[in-house]
Amino acid sequence: MVITGSSGKTTLLHLIESQIGKKAKYSHHANSSYGIPFDILGLERKTLTPDEWIYLFFLAPFKIFAAKPSEKLYVVEVDSDRPGEGKFLARLLNPDFTLWVSSSLTHSANFDLLVKNKHFASEEEAIAYEFGHLLECTKKLIIADGDNALIRKELDRAMCPVEFTTEKDLKYWEISKNRTEFIIDDKKYSINFITPKSTFNPIQMTNLLMKSLELPFDASFKNLTLPPGRNSVFKGIKNTTIIDSTYNATPEGVKTILQMFDKYPAKNKWLVLGDMIELGTREVGEHEKLAAIINSMELSKIILIGPRVSKHTYPKLKTKNMVQKFLMPKEGLDYILENIKDGETILFKGARFLEGIVEKLLQDKNDIDKLVRREKAWQKRRESFGL
Repeated sequence: MVITGSSGKTTLLHLIESQIGKKAKYSHHANSSYGIPFDILGLERKTLTPDEWIYLFFLAPFKIFAAKPSEKLYVVEVDSDRPGEGKFLARLLNPDFTLWVSSSLTHSANFDLLVKNKHFASEEEAIAYEFGHLLECTKKLIIADGDNALIRKELDRAMCPVEFTTEKDLKYWEISKNRTEFIIDDKKYSINFITPKSTFNPIQMTNLLMKSLELPFDASFKNLTLPPGRNSVFKGIKNTTIIDSTYNATPEGVKTILQMFDKYPAKNKWLVLGDMIELGTREVGEHEKLAAIINSMELSKIILIGPRVSKHTYPKLKTKNMVQKFLMPKEGLDYILENIKDGETILFKGARFLEGIVEKLLQDKNDIDKLVRREKAWQKRRESFGL
Protein backbone atom coordinates (compact mmCIF):
# COMPACT_ATOMS: atom_id res chain seq x y z
CA MET A 1 0.00 0.00 0.00
CA VAL A 2 1.42 3.37 -1.06
CA ILE A 3 0.81 6.77 0.54
CA THR A 4 1.99 9.61 -1.65
CA GLY A 5 1.73 13.36 -2.16
CA SER A 6 3.54 16.63 -1.55
CA SER A 7 2.48 17.00 2.09
CA GLY A 8 0.36 15.13 4.62
CA LYS A 9 1.84 11.70 3.84
CA THR A 10 3.31 11.00 7.26
CA THR A 11 0.15 12.10 9.07
CA LEU A 12 -1.89 9.76 6.87
CA LEU A 13 0.52 6.88 7.48
CA HIS A 14 0.16 7.31 11.25
CA LEU A 15 -3.61 7.61 11.03
CA ILE A 16 -3.66 4.29 9.19
CA GLU A 17 -1.23 2.73 11.67
CA SER A 18 -3.52 3.77 14.53
CA GLN A 19 -6.23 1.64 12.91
CA ILE A 20 -4.34 -1.37 11.54
CA GLY A 21 -1.59 -1.58 14.15
CA LYS A 22 0.68 -4.63 14.05
CA LYS A 23 -1.12 -6.18 11.11
CA ALA A 24 1.14 -4.17 8.80
CA LYS A 25 4.79 -3.16 8.36
CA TYR A 26 5.42 0.60 7.96
CA SER A 27 8.20 2.55 6.23
CA HIS A 28 8.58 5.02 9.10
CA HIS A 29 12.02 6.30 8.16
CA ALA A 30 12.06 5.76 4.40
CA ASN A 31 10.21 7.42 1.52
CA SER A 32 12.73 7.76 -1.32
CA SER A 33 14.24 5.64 -4.08
CA TYR A 34 17.21 5.09 -1.75
CA GLY A 35 15.47 4.61 1.57
CA ILE A 36 12.61 2.33 0.52
CA PRO A 37 14.74 -0.51 -0.97
CA PHE A 38 16.84 -0.52 2.21
CA ASP A 39 13.67 -0.51 4.32
CA ILE A 40 12.36 -3.53 2.41
CA LEU A 41 15.57 -5.32 3.35
CA GLY A 42 15.15 -4.31 6.99
CA LEU A 43 17.98 -1.76 6.94
CA GLU A 44 17.77 1.79 8.27
CA ARG A 45 20.08 4.78 8.34
CA LYS A 46 20.67 5.90 11.93
CA THR A 47 23.46 8.51 11.88
CA LEU A 48 22.97 9.92 8.33
CA THR A 49 26.74 10.29 8.04
CA PRO A 50 28.41 9.46 4.68
CA ASP A 51 30.35 6.49 6.07
CA GLU A 52 27.07 4.78 6.94
CA TRP A 53 26.47 4.06 3.25
CA ILE A 54 29.48 1.70 3.21
CA TYR A 55 27.92 -0.42 5.96
CA LEU A 56 24.50 -0.49 4.28
CA PHE A 57 25.79 -1.43 0.82
CA PHE A 58 27.95 -4.17 2.31
CA LEU A 59 25.10 -5.64 4.35
CA ALA A 60 22.34 -5.37 1.71
CA PRO A 61 23.21 -8.53 -0.33
CA PHE A 62 23.14 -10.68 2.83
CA LYS A 63 19.77 -9.29 3.88
CA ILE A 64 18.19 -10.79 0.78
CA PHE A 65 18.41 -14.18 2.45
CA ALA A 66 16.92 -13.01 5.75
CA ALA A 67 13.50 -14.18 6.90
CA LYS A 68 10.57 -12.32 5.36
CA PRO A 69 8.44 -10.05 7.60
CA SER A 70 5.44 -11.79 9.15
CA GLU A 71 3.09 -8.94 8.20
CA LYS A 72 1.11 -9.38 4.99
CA LEU A 73 0.63 -5.64 4.40
CA TYR A 74 3.39 -3.10 3.72
CA VAL A 75 2.36 0.54 4.17
CA VAL A 76 4.99 2.70 2.50
CA GLU A 77 5.32 6.46 2.17
CA VAL A 78 6.49 7.47 -1.32
CA ASP A 79 8.06 10.79 -2.34
CA SER A 80 8.75 11.94 -5.88
CA ASP A 81 11.36 14.59 -5.21
CA ARG A 82 13.04 14.39 -8.61
CA PRO A 83 12.14 13.35 -12.18
CA GLY A 84 12.11 9.57 -12.55
CA GLU A 85 11.74 8.77 -8.85
CA GLY A 86 7.98 8.27 -8.95
CA LYS A 87 8.27 6.01 -11.98
CA PHE A 88 11.01 3.90 -10.40
CA LEU A 89 9.15 3.44 -7.11
CA ALA A 90 5.84 2.70 -8.84
CA ARG A 91 7.40 -0.18 -10.78
CA LEU A 92 9.32 -1.39 -7.73
CA LEU A 93 6.29 -1.50 -5.44
CA ASN A 94 3.33 -2.26 -7.77
CA PRO A 95 0.91 -1.43 -4.95
CA ASP A 96 -2.56 -2.87 -4.42
CA PHE A 97 -3.67 0.48 -2.98
CA THR A 98 -2.49 4.05 -3.56
CA LEU A 99 -3.63 6.96 -1.40
CA TRP A 100 -2.73 10.27 -3.08
CA VAL A 101 -3.23 12.90 -0.41
CA SER A 102 -1.95 16.09 -2.08
CA SER A 103 0.01 17.58 -4.96
CA SER A 104 1.72 20.98 -4.86
CA LEU A 105 5.14 22.62 -5.01
CA THR A 106 7.79 20.57 -3.26
CA HIS A 107 11.47 20.21 -4.22
CA SER A 108 10.41 22.11 -7.33
CA ALA A 109 13.98 23.18 -8.14
CA ASN A 110 14.49 19.62 -9.45
CA PHE A 111 11.71 20.15 -12.01
CA ASP A 112 12.72 23.59 -13.31
CA LEU A 113 14.55 22.15 -16.32
CA LEU A 114 11.46 20.22 -17.46
CA VAL A 115 9.49 23.46 -17.46
CA LYS A 116 12.29 25.40 -19.13
CA ASN A 117 12.40 22.79 -21.91
CA LYS A 118 8.61 23.08 -22.25
CA HIS A 119 7.84 19.50 -21.26
CA PHE A 120 5.35 20.93 -18.75
CA ALA A 121 3.64 24.27 -18.34
CA SER A 122 4.58 24.52 -14.64
CA GLU A 123 6.54 22.79 -11.90
CA GLU A 124 3.24 21.80 -10.28
CA GLU A 125 2.21 19.88 -13.40
CA ALA A 126 5.61 18.18 -13.65
CA ILE A 127 5.44 17.08 -10.00
CA ALA A 128 1.89 15.77 -10.36
CA TYR A 129 2.85 13.81 -13.47
CA GLU A 130 5.70 12.16 -11.54
CA PHE A 131 3.35 11.13 -8.75
CA GLY A 132 0.95 9.86 -11.41
CA HIS A 133 3.20 6.94 -12.34
CA LEU A 134 1.86 5.24 -9.22
CA LEU A 135 -1.64 5.29 -10.73
CA GLU A 136 -0.47 3.19 -13.65
CA CYS A 137 0.85 0.47 -11.34
CA THR A 138 -1.90 0.33 -8.69
CA LYS A 139 -3.92 -2.88 -8.91
CA LYS A 140 -6.98 -2.67 -6.60
CA LEU A 141 -7.98 0.85 -5.48
CA ILE A 142 -6.86 4.48 -5.62
CA ILE A 143 -8.07 6.99 -3.03
CA ALA A 144 -7.38 10.56 -4.12
CA ASP A 145 -8.02 14.16 -3.11
CA GLY A 146 -10.96 14.99 -5.35
CA ASP A 147 -10.58 18.76 -4.83
CA ASN A 148 -7.08 18.92 -6.30
CA ALA A 149 -7.17 19.78 -10.01
CA LEU A 150 -3.60 18.56 -10.55
CA ILE A 151 -4.49 15.13 -9.19
CA ARG A 152 -7.75 14.86 -11.13
CA LYS A 153 -5.91 15.64 -14.36
CA GLU A 154 -3.65 12.60 -13.85
CA LEU A 155 -6.42 10.14 -12.98
CA ASP A 156 -6.94 9.10 -16.61
CA ARG A 157 -3.79 7.04 -16.06
CA ALA A 158 -5.48 4.93 -13.37
CA MET A 159 -5.81 1.20 -14.09
CA CYS A 160 -8.24 0.42 -11.24
CA PRO A 161 -11.24 1.98 -9.44
CA VAL A 162 -10.84 5.44 -7.87
CA GLU A 163 -12.56 6.88 -4.79
CA PHE A 164 -12.43 10.56 -3.83
CA THR A 165 -12.29 12.69 -0.72
CA THR A 166 -13.70 16.22 -0.75
CA GLU A 167 -13.89 19.23 1.55
CA LYS A 168 -17.63 19.42 0.90
CA ASP A 169 -18.02 16.68 3.51
CA LEU A 170 -16.23 18.74 6.19
CA LYS A 171 -18.84 20.39 8.41
CA TYR A 172 -16.72 21.48 11.38
CA TRP A 173 -13.10 21.93 12.43
CA GLU A 174 -11.85 23.35 15.72
CA ILE A 175 -8.58 23.22 17.59
CA SER A 176 -8.10 23.63 21.33
CA LYS A 177 -4.90 23.73 23.36
CA ASN A 178 -3.97 20.08 22.75
CA ARG A 179 -6.59 18.47 20.51
CA THR A 180 -8.58 18.89 17.30
CA GLU A 181 -12.16 18.01 16.49
CA PHE A 182 -13.72 17.41 13.08
CA ILE A 183 -17.20 16.67 11.84
CA ILE A 184 -16.96 14.98 8.45
CA ASP A 185 -20.07 13.76 6.68
CA ASP A 186 -22.00 14.14 9.97
CA LYS A 187 -19.53 11.92 11.87
CA LYS A 188 -17.44 13.34 14.73
CA TYR A 189 -13.69 12.74 14.97
CA SER A 190 -11.53 13.76 17.91
CA ILE A 191 -7.72 13.72 17.77
CA ASN A 192 -5.38 14.26 20.73
CA PHE A 193 -3.07 16.52 18.71
CA ILE A 194 -3.41 19.95 17.13
CA THR A 195 -3.73 19.52 13.37
CA PRO A 196 -4.60 21.87 10.50
CA LYS A 197 -7.94 21.93 8.74
CA SER A 198 -6.47 19.96 5.84
CA THR A 199 -6.17 16.87 8.08
CA PHE A 200 -9.82 16.15 7.26
CA ASN A 201 -8.50 14.71 3.99
CA PRO A 202 -6.24 12.01 5.54
CA ILE A 203 -9.04 11.19 8.00
CA GLN A 204 -11.48 10.60 5.12
CA MET A 205 -8.90 8.51 3.29
CA THR A 206 -8.31 6.35 6.35
CA ASN A 207 -12.04 5.74 6.69
CA LEU A 208 -12.41 4.77 3.03
CA LEU A 209 -9.40 2.46 3.25
CA MET A 210 -10.70 0.65 6.30
CA LYS A 211 -14.02 0.06 4.54
CA SER A 212 -12.20 -1.37 1.53
CA LEU A 213 -10.10 -3.64 3.77
CA GLU A 214 -13.25 -4.63 5.70
CA LEU A 215 -11.58 -3.73 8.98
CA PRO A 216 -13.10 -1.87 11.97
CA PHE A 217 -12.64 1.89 12.13
CA ASP A 218 -12.02 3.84 15.37
CA ALA A 219 -13.19 7.47 14.95
CA SER A 220 -11.48 8.49 18.20
CA PHE A 221 -8.02 7.54 16.86
CA LYS A 222 -7.09 6.63 20.45
CA ASN A 223 -3.97 4.78 19.28
CA LEU A 224 -2.67 7.67 17.17
CA THR A 225 0.87 8.92 17.63
CA LEU A 226 2.60 11.50 15.45
CA PRO A 227 6.34 11.78 14.80
CA PRO A 228 8.42 14.80 15.89
CA GLY A 229 8.04 18.20 14.30
CA ARG A 230 4.35 17.87 13.37
CA ASN A 231 2.80 20.52 15.63
CA SER A 232 4.08 19.03 18.87
CA VAL A 233 3.11 21.18 21.86
CA PHE A 234 5.72 21.66 24.62
CA LYS A 235 6.04 23.67 27.79
CA GLY A 236 8.78 26.24 27.37
CA ILE A 237 10.82 28.38 29.74
CA LYS A 238 9.13 31.42 31.33
CA ASN A 239 5.69 29.81 31.08
CA THR A 240 5.77 29.83 27.27
CA THR A 241 4.02 27.35 24.99
CA ILE A 242 6.09 25.97 22.10
CA ILE A 243 4.44 24.61 18.96
CA ASP A 244 7.08 22.67 17.05
CA SER A 245 6.28 22.33 13.35
CA THR A 246 9.87 22.18 12.15
CA TYR A 247 9.85 18.93 10.17
CA ASN A 248 9.48 20.46 6.71
CA ALA A 249 8.34 23.60 4.91
CA THR A 250 6.58 23.34 1.56
CA PRO A 251 4.56 26.38 0.43
CA GLU A 252 1.23 24.60 0.88
CA GLY A 253 2.35 23.05 4.17
CA VAL A 254 3.45 26.40 5.61
CA LYS A 255 0.17 28.00 4.53
CA THR A 256 -1.95 25.37 6.28
CA ILE A 257 0.07 25.61 9.51
CA LEU A 258 -0.11 29.42 9.57
CA GLN A 259 -3.87 29.21 9.12
CA MET A 260 -4.03 26.68 11.94
CA PHE A 261 -1.97 28.91 14.24
CA ASP A 262 -4.28 31.83 13.49
CA LYS A 263 -7.14 29.76 14.96
CA TYR A 264 -5.13 28.44 17.90
CA PRO A 265 -6.62 29.65 21.22
CA ALA A 266 -3.90 31.93 22.61
CA LYS A 267 -3.55 35.69 23.09
CA ASN A 268 0.16 36.49 22.85
CA LYS A 269 1.28 34.69 19.68
CA TRP A 270 4.80 34.79 18.29
CA LEU A 271 5.71 33.38 14.87
CA VAL A 272 9.25 32.17 14.18
CA LEU A 273 9.46 31.52 10.44
CA GLY A 274 12.39 30.06 8.52
CA ASP A 275 13.08 29.71 4.81
CA MET A 276 11.40 27.38 2.35
CA ILE A 277 14.15 25.69 0.37
CA GLU A 278 14.62 23.89 -2.98
CA LEU A 279 12.00 26.02 -4.76
CA GLY A 280 14.24 27.05 -7.64
CA THR A 281 12.71 29.68 -9.91
CA ARG A 282 9.63 29.89 -7.65
CA GLU A 283 11.61 30.93 -4.59
CA VAL A 284 10.93 34.67 -4.67
CA GLY A 285 7.22 34.51 -5.44
CA GLU A 286 6.43 31.81 -2.89
CA HIS A 287 8.19 33.66 -0.08
CA GLU A 288 6.36 36.86 -1.01
CA LYS A 289 3.04 35.01 -0.81
CA LEU A 290 3.76 34.13 2.82
CA ALA A 291 3.55 37.81 3.72
CA ALA A 292 -0.07 38.03 2.56
CA ILE A 293 -1.01 35.21 4.95
CA ILE A 294 0.97 36.67 7.84
CA ASN A 295 -0.57 40.11 7.29
CA SER A 296 -4.02 38.61 7.90
CA MET A 297 -3.02 37.02 11.23
CA GLU A 298 -3.19 38.42 14.76
CA LEU A 299 0.38 38.16 16.00
CA SER A 300 2.37 39.92 18.72
CA LYS A 301 5.79 39.24 17.23
CA ILE A 302 7.18 37.95 13.94
CA ILE A 303 10.75 36.62 13.82
CA LEU A 304 12.14 35.77 10.39
CA ILE A 305 15.25 33.59 10.24
CA GLY A 306 17.08 32.98 6.96
CA PRO A 307 18.14 34.84 3.81
CA ARG A 308 14.98 34.05 1.84
CA VAL A 309 12.36 35.19 4.33
CA SER A 310 14.51 38.22 5.19
CA LYS A 311 14.89 39.27 1.56
CA HIS A 312 11.51 38.34 0.07
CA THR A 313 8.94 38.04 2.89
CA TYR A 314 10.01 40.93 5.13
CA PRO A 315 9.49 43.76 2.58
CA LYS A 316 5.86 42.67 2.04
CA LEU A 317 4.91 42.69 5.72
CA LYS A 318 2.73 45.64 6.73
CA THR A 319 3.59 46.12 10.41
CA LYS A 320 7.38 46.29 10.56
CA ASN A 321 7.52 47.35 14.23
CA MET A 322 6.64 43.82 15.35
CA VAL A 323 9.06 42.11 12.93
CA GLN A 324 12.65 41.07 13.52
CA LYS A 325 14.80 39.42 10.84
CA PHE A 326 18.02 37.46 11.18
CA LEU A 327 20.19 35.45 8.83
CA MET A 328 21.39 32.91 11.39
CA PRO A 329 19.33 30.89 13.91
CA LYS A 330 21.70 31.72 16.79
CA GLU A 331 20.83 35.41 16.36
CA GLY A 332 17.14 34.56 16.49
CA LEU A 333 17.64 32.42 19.59
CA ASP A 334 19.48 35.23 21.40
CA TYR A 335 16.68 37.67 20.57
CA ILE A 336 13.98 35.30 21.81
CA LEU A 337 15.81 34.60 25.07
CA GLU A 338 16.20 38.31 25.71
CA ASN A 339 12.62 39.29 24.89
CA ILE A 340 10.18 36.61 26.06
CA LYS A 341 8.47 37.69 29.24
CA ASP A 342 5.72 35.31 30.34
CA GLY A 343 3.01 33.26 28.65
CA GLU A 344 3.91 33.67 24.97
CA THR A 345 2.79 30.98 22.52
CA ILE A 346 5.49 30.52 19.88
CA LEU A 347 5.09 28.64 16.58
CA PHE A 348 8.25 27.44 14.83
CA LYS A 349 7.93 26.67 11.11
CA GLY A 350 10.49 26.48 8.32
CA ALA A 351 14.09 25.56 7.56
CA ARG A 352 17.31 26.93 9.10
CA PHE A 353 17.56 24.42 11.99
CA LEU A 354 14.75 25.97 14.02
CA GLU A 355 14.61 22.74 16.06
CA GLY A 356 17.94 23.88 17.53
CA ILE A 357 16.22 26.99 18.89
CA VAL A 358 13.31 24.94 20.24
CA GLU A 359 15.80 22.73 22.08
CA LYS A 360 17.13 25.72 24.04
CA LEU A 361 13.64 26.91 25.01
CA LEU A 362 12.22 23.68 26.43
CA GLN A 363 11.33 23.67 30.11
CA ASP A 364 11.81 19.90 30.38
CA LYS A 365 15.09 18.91 28.73
CA ASN A 366 13.82 15.33 28.43
CA ASP A 367 11.62 16.67 25.63
CA ILE A 368 14.71 17.16 23.46
CA ASP A 369 14.41 13.51 22.39
CA LYS A 370 10.99 14.37 20.95
CA LEU A 371 12.41 16.87 18.43
CA VAL A 372 13.30 16.25 14.79
CA ARG A 373 16.73 15.54 13.33
CA ARG A 374 18.43 13.92 16.32
CA GLU A 375 20.87 11.97 14.12
CA LYS A 376 24.60 12.61 14.42
CA ALA A 377 24.89 14.31 11.03
CA TRP A 378 22.21 16.88 11.94
CA GLN A 379 23.82 17.52 15.33
CA LYS A 380 27.08 18.43 13.63
CA ARG A 381 25.33 20.77 11.19
CA ARG A 382 23.47 22.54 13.99
CA GLU A 383 26.75 22.99 15.83
CA SER A 384 28.21 24.65 12.73
CA PHE A 385 25.29 27.12 12.91
CA GLY A 386 26.12 27.93 16.54
CA LEU A 387 23.32 25.86 18.08
